[in-house]
Formats: sequence, C-alpha cells, structure tokens
Amino acid sequence: MAYQDLKLVTKLAQKQVLTPGLVQMVSLLTLNKLELTDMIQQELVQNPVLEEGTEIVESTTPEIELDQKAPDGSAEVDGTDAQYEALLEAAARDHCVTEPEPTAESTVEVAAPAEPEPAVDDPYGDIDFQSFDQYLNDGASRPRETEIFEKPSFENFLAKPQTLTDHLEWQLGLATVEENIRVACHSIIGNLNEDGYLCAVDENGREIPITLEEIGESGEHTLEEVQKALEVVQHFDPPGVSARDLRECLLIQLRILGEEESLAVEIVRDHLHKLQNKQFKEIAKALNKALDMIMDEVEIIKQLDPRPGQKYNKSQPRLIEPDVFIVKVGGQYTVVTNEDEVPQLRLSPTYRHMLERGAVNKDVKNYVKDCFKSAVQLLKNIEQRKHIIVKVCEAIIRRQTEFLDKGIDQLKPMMIKDVAEEVGVHPSTVSRAVANKFAHTPQGVFELRFFFSEAVNGPMGNGTSLLIVKRKVKKYIENEDPRNPLTDEKIALMLKEEGISVTRRSITKYREDLKIPSTHQRRVRS
Repeated sequence: MAYQDLKLVTKLAQKQVLTPGLVQMVSLLTLNKLELTDMIQQELVQNPVLEEGTEIVESTTPEIELDQKAPDGSAEVDGTDAQYEALLEAAARDHCVTEPEPTAESTVEVAAPAEPEPAVDDPYGDIDFQSFDQYLNDGASRPRETEIFEKPSFENFLAKPQTLTDHLEWQLGLATVEENIRVACHSIIGNLNEDGYLCAVDENGREIPITLEEIGESGEHTLEEVQKALEVVQHFDPPGVSARDLRECLLIQLRILGEEESLAVEIVRDHLHKLQNKQFKEIAKALNKALDMIMDEVEIIKQLDPRPGQKYNKSQPRLIEPDVFIVKVGGQYTVVTNEDEVPQLRLSPTYRHMLERGAVNKDVKNYVKDCFKSAVQLLKNIEQRKHIIVKVCEAIIRRQTEFLDKGIDQLKPMMIKDVAEEVGVHPSTVSRAVANKFAHTPQGVFELRFFFSEAVNGPMGNGTSLLIVKRKVKKYIENEDPRNPLTDEKIALMLKEEGISVTRRSITKYREDLKIPSTHQRRVRS
C-alpha cells in the first residue's frame, strides 16, 4: 500500500507580477477625459493628502499664544506645542485639518459704537402694522409651529424621454380590462425588444422567439389570459407593436388602416419573401393580377413601419469631449491636451509639515506616509498617461499629415504595432491609449482608433486603407443603375482599374460589413 509523503520542495521560477502602481497605470491609460475627471474626484475624497489647486502655497505654522494658569494657580503653562500637535493628530484621524477655536481669554478688539445719526421723520410711523397682521392672521396671538416640508428632488423636474414601455404602460392604465388580463399585459410589455417585437433574450444576449405558453409559465398566467392580453396590447399605439414577426407586424398595421380585404394583405401574408427580393412580376403571376395593381399595393406597404418600437426607443446622442486637439501652428501640426475642468492635484503642505515635525502618533504617521505614497504614485501615473497619449498622437500626425490637410480620402493605412515600435512601447499600451479617446482635428472630431486601419495592397505595392476601399465600394453602389446593379466581380474590376487589387470574395465581405444587399436584392424590376 502506497503512502503519500509531505515534502518541502524549493523551486526557482519566473512569473510576471504587476505591482499596484502598474495596475493603476494600465487602468488610467484606458480612461478618457471625463472618466479621468471622475476618478480624480474619487481620489480627492479618499486620500486626504491630495488637494485641488493650480499653485502650491507653502503654508507656515500659525503662532498660537495661550496664557493659561496651572490648576493650583502657582505657575503659567505654555500650551502651544501640545495643543497644536493634538490638533494635527485629530486632523489625520478625521482626514481634515482644523484650526483651534479661539479661547475665552483671547483679546478681541471691539470697534467703538458709531454716533447715532439724526432721526428722520418716518411717514409710515403712525401706521400700526401689527394690528393689521392680527386682523389678517387668526393664529397671530399664539406661537406658530415650524413645519418642515420635504421638497421633491431636483431630478424629478428633469425631462426624460418616454420609452416604449412607458408609452404602453400609460395606455394600459387607461384601458378597461380585467385585473388578471392587466397583469398578463404587463408580462407581454416586459418581453418586447427595442423594435417592439415579442421575443426573449438567451444567455448569450441574443434575441430568440418566445411563445405565449412560455410567457404564461413565467408569469403564472393561463394561455387564454395571455392570448387576450396580446390582443389588448396589439391595439395600442404604435400600430404593429407586440408582433411576433415581420409578417404579423405588417398585417396588424394593415388591419388598423382598414385594409383587411385588400390585395396588400395577400402580398404580405403569402408572398413576403418575394416582396423583400422585389420579385414583383412573380407576385403578379402568382396572384393573377396586373403588375400595375401589384405596384400600387406595394406603395401602400412601403408606408408601413417594420420597426414600430424605434419611434419611442431612439438612442440618445453620445456626449463626446475631445481628449486632445491637433492644431496647425506655424505650418506644423502640434498636439494640445484638453485639460479643461480636470482637477489639478497637489500634495497637502499641512500633512507634509506633520511628518517633518516627527512628534505625532506612530499610527498616524504611518497612515500619512501611506497616503503620500499613494498620492505620489497617482501623480506619476497621470503624467505618464499624458506623455504616452501625446507621443501616440504625434506619431499619428507624422503618418496622417495628408489626411489632416486634404480630408478622409487621403487616409493612410496604419497599424498599432508600427506606432508602438516608433513610440517605444508595447502594442497593448498603444491600444489602451487610443481606446475611447477622441481628437479634434481640422477635418472634424475623430476617435483615435479611427486612424488605424489595415492596408489593401495594389499591383504596384502601394498600400490603400481598407476604410477607403469600403468608401469606394459604397460610392459605386450609390451611383449604379437600379435596373442593372453592379455585381461584386464588376466592382472588383473597377477597383483594379484604380490600382487597388482585391478579390470578388473580399468585395462581398466589404458589402456585407456595410449592410448593403446583394445584386439580386438591389435590382429594381420594371
């Protein structure tokens, strides 16, 4: 029988360990200006050694003169040093520095009272205002109780855009339905996506269809209650809301428009796929109708909204504040960091004097030392972050001068690893430095990551930015003949004539990235 022996083994190994300062540096590098401002505000609250100010003022120790008698009255005691040290220790514990309150024996100079001014006749002196107050106020004779009113928060007065859920809940509150149906309506409204369709979200965050049985099981409703609730919500505004697919969404809108018996209902119900592919002749042949009649119904269908929920779920504009400004000074571009409203930090001279005196409590002294180390590390990391961002922007200027002068069509391909070698840092450092940061340039405000793109090599070896190639593909398709749209192979030949060699498969990929339909779907049939 084998036994396990416990042994101590010494092993030499190398591993990468990130110090707290390096971890802070990595996290600071990914922050943009607004995020950096919030982070500094938090540090100002947590670290008492940090102060906000543009100038460092050397404060001197105030002279406190205290003349106190001993308890027995035999001798005077000088309490300056003892009281000042006690105040500093209390300040360290409370994360603030307070000044000693003036004592009762402090000498106060009181100004002599001014001579009274000559009396002036008061034209209202004969009026007894107090009698009027008693006449108008029944409770004037008894003392009034102070009543404290709890004022509403200021946030309650701020305007907030109405969402689709808010709009539907408001309509449900006005509807006359049974209570169990009303509860089921809440479950249906809670399962609508931003487009207004009835669906669920899986573990990976993808939208999947949901059945009425599943809604009933999750909300403890019967199937009949869910079906009635669905009918109630589908009659709400906007038309087509709570549909389970595109076909049902369009049919609901046609029903509300009074087109239940129209030809458009047959087209949507039986030939939606052909309608999406613009196969109008095939639809006319299948329904045995004239093409002109089919086109008239198609115009009615075009007026419908395939995403009714987007009317109330519009994305809010993103607030962007440039982190750097790229300006032209004396014929050359330079980088100016945007430090407006960013707190300027300094070390507190009061706590530095506390350590220099050396007469404070040991625990207090160790605490202040730790705060100083953390503050100094933060100041170094903020300066290092600024230095790296400026270096990266200067490298971008050297490679994208033509873009800054002429526009986006002159954008050159640029890789992160090339800039990292030029700056002398790791590629991951450059990736963090350009993440979520924006630059104000003569051509507009762009994200720093926008300047980095792959190259598509032409026959002569000249690199062209992938972004420029996609722009050309989009421009070709916008200017094509709708009756005879360009194929991916034809677009590849047109790019080759301009010196850009790409395959047909690459053009297909670029077109799909731009969410442009295929040639068959873009063709307009007469």
